[in-house]
Amino acid sequence: MQAGNIADIVTWAGIGLVSLLPIVNPFSAAILLLSAGSHLSQSEQHQQILQACTYMAAILIAFLMLGHFIMVAFGISVPGIRIAGGMVIGFIGFRKLFQHEAATERPLKRVTAAKPDISFSPLAMPSLSGPAAIAVAITMSSAIDGNGEPGKLLAFTGVILAIVITALISWLVLRSARLLQRILGKKGVDNLSKLLGFILVCIGIQFIINGIRDLLQDRAFWHGQDSSLTNWLRIGVEYV
Repeated sequence: MQAGNIADIVTWAGIGLVSLLPIVNPFSAAILLLSAGSHLSQSEQHQQILQACTYMAAILIAFLMLGHFIMVAFGISVPGIRIAGGMVIGFIGFRKLFQHEAATERPLKRVTAAKPDISFSPLAMPSLSGPAAIAVAITMSSAIDGNGEPGKLLAFTGVILAIVITALISWLVLRSARLLQRILGKKGVDNLSKLLGFILVCIGIQFIINGIRDLLQDRAFWHGQDSSLTNWLRIGVEYV
């Protein structure tokens, strides 16, 4: 493999990792694990963690690969998915940044029932691979679609690598949930989650900026606007 190809894969992997890791937020999932999995033994928790991270990677890779087909099927444009994805990511970031302890304890208490399997729900969905992470996967799929065939292969390889690395980091964080709680305390974990929330807000706003920029540079959009304006003027003249 040529050095340029490796550089492209590393670049896309870096973009994917920076975009996904704050959204996946394994520290928030670790808090959920301590509550929802308190009835499980340590070996059972480790098995649930492995399954949850596997589910998360499979879900995000599936939406990454099917993102273009989803957009075509529903008639969604690239600027549209970027703006919508940015709004979802920013909203979740604001919730994490300004959340109150009382508001976060209630949903945690609702999932503390003695469920034998918490790997898919609530760990994989909606905690690790929630709507924002899925929106990022579809958005990155739309960004990759503009490349040529060799570039697409390298880009998809890089983003899939980023998803796998994110799953591995999530696995490590979840395995260390009790250790993190002892070192940082609940307050420290909450503050770290809020810091990641601020990063999410920044990522969401940047997605919206990129979507608006792409929309303003889209000739088809302005051509459609010009045609609509022309039709309205023609109707007005005929009416007069």
